[in-house]
Amino acid sequence: MTLTGFVAYSAALAVAAAIPGPGVTALVARALGSGFRSSLFMSFGLVLGDLTYLTAVVLGLALLAQTFGTVFLIVKWLGVAYLAWLAWQFWSSGITAEKVEAKRGSGGFLASFMAGLLVTLGNPKTMVFYVALTPTIVDLRTLTLADYLILAALTVAVLLVVLVPYLVLAAKARSLLAAPRALKALNRTAAAFMFGAAATIAFRQ
Repeated sequence: MTLTGFVAYSAALAVAAAIPGPGVTALVARALGSGFRSSLFMSFGLVLGDLTYLTAVVLGLALLAQTFGTVFLIVKWLGVAYLAWLAWQFWSSGITAEKVEAKRGSGGFLASFMAGLLVTLGNPKTMVFYVALTPTIVDLRTLTLADYLILAALTVAVLLVVLVPYLVLAAKARSLLAAPRALKALNRTAAAFMFGAAATIAFRQ
């Protein structure tokens, strides 16, 4: 891969990770309820989940989807529908004070790590990025082991750069963000980003 390809992948991943989704929502709720350390371990689980998807794509799942055009289109439009539905959920409810309280003191660091991993593995938004979008950025047919290792390192670095500020701000502003008005603003912002992401994927050729 070229430097341009690595930069394009990193930029696309940063944008995708920054858009509030189930992972960011769970991370913010964990930080609001349990503080920085617990949510940091959860972020490690989220990162491992992304690495799992990246590895699966490199091993050929994305190429298989592209070989069968119908499968590719189904994945794409299911992703669009899911993101639109998620946007509506954020707009109508999203993170609530009750969800924040539910995270308070729930499990140790291993539980936080596993929660992050399971959230990512069960997140169609993540699957859409790696299966549907990554092959348009990365030429998987010419990818070498060294290229994969660089992509994996970039994935870890980019995700931590994007996610850690979320949990730091949430942990430092637990009382502020727990206010109904602040939570409503967070939910509406997340919904707007989700609708935008759905539209982008829908109109992407």
